[in-house]
Amino acid sequence: MKLVRRAFRLARLGAVLPILLSALTAAMPARATNAADPFGHWLNPRGDVEVAVAPCGAMLCGTVTWVGGQAVADAADAGVGHLVGTQLLRDYHREGDGGWQGQVFVPDMGETFFSRIHQLDPGHLKISGCILHGLICKSQTWTRRS
Repeated sequence: MKLVRRAFRLARLGAVLPILLSALTAAMPARATNAADPFGHWLNPRGDVEVAVAPCGAMLCGTVTWVGGQAVADAADAGVGHLVGTQLLRDYHREGDGGWQGQVFVPDMGETFFSRIHQLDPGHLKISGCILHGLICKSQTWTRRS
């Protein structure tokens, strides 16, 4: 039963992940585009959340810097009154394949999930949120804000 509830929550993650990911790119200082450099400002697929991805010590973190459109209503419906400033990407460390592994906070669920980030090209990040340490995942592709 606990696994079923987790699977249901992961399905909800697909609706909330855009909000989380866009928050990740908004608080990031500008950097030169580099295929191996995920740092910068990223927009979710709907373009209504911006997340700033930046180093936090030896790790990678992402904080919401701007929210607009439907994301404002989605966050409010989830009980998150102020999404800007929320750290969505937490404690990501580099993996051997060039990706990053850490935790993604999903505000509408109030939970944190295992996550991986892979940079597809200089302008796109694939961010996955998973249960069962990566067995069942949902992912989104984010676009670098120019």
